[in-house]
Amino acid sequence: MLKGKNALITGASRGIGRAVALKLASEGANIAIVYAGNTQAAMETRDEAKEFGVNAECYMCDVSDYEAVGETIKKINDQLGIIHILINNAGITCDKLVMRMSESDFSGVINVNLKGAFNLIRHTSSGFVRAKAGRIINITSVAGIRGNAGQVNYAAAKAGLIGMTKSVARELSGRNITCNAIAPGFIETDMTNNLPEDIKNEYLKSIPLGRYGTPSDIAELAAFLASDKAAYITGAVIAVDGGLSM
Repeated sequence: MLKGKNALITGASRGIGRAVALKLASEGANIAIVYAGNTQAAMETRDEAKEFGVNAECYMCDVSDYEAVGETIKKINDQLGIIHILINNAGITCDKLVMRMSESDFSGVINVNLKGAFNLIRHTSSGFVRAKAGRIINITSVAGIRGNAGQVNYAAAKAGLIGMTKSVARELSGRNITCNAIAPGFIETDMTNNLPEDIKNEYLKSIPLGRYGTPSDIAELAAFLASDKAAYITGAVIAVDGGLSM
């Protein structure tokens, strides 16, 4: 159980982030919903989280903006209290073959998916260190493990997130702070639902379990890693992909 804990989840208005936020709320955690722009979806997640009897608030923030992240963390600390759990889930895609990918296509994805996670960790780490406790969970991807054609920017960001996870785990482990990564495979979300059917069918053929994953598959693991039951796990990268990456 996570009763009395405060959890910050980025990209929490929909998809995996929403599922994680609601799962943690069901376990008793207060929820800070950080989102990029869909206020209605964020408020719906907030209201549903509150049905579990916890506090939940929405915070619009561009995670790639270092200063904006710092200001958002201060607001969360003032309204909810110290952050105990950080889940870096915010991510975007801009898929193109490398020969057609512009510099802005590349840097835009890196800035949100990789630098955004750094910004959040940088601004919350001092609070974790003072408390001598904390859980950091980064949502990476199997694309960061095995690569993916047409996703040089996305795969690079997610691979970088794996290196960041392991480095942060080494730096903060002495203060009882864990840092782990979850690597989803093909998960049914708005992002993947927009893919052409032929591409989705090709993915399905590569998944040994023969089905797509769901946001709840990721949320269950996130809740475990955020709990005291996972106190001896750090620096791990756990694939939730139906066997896709093996």
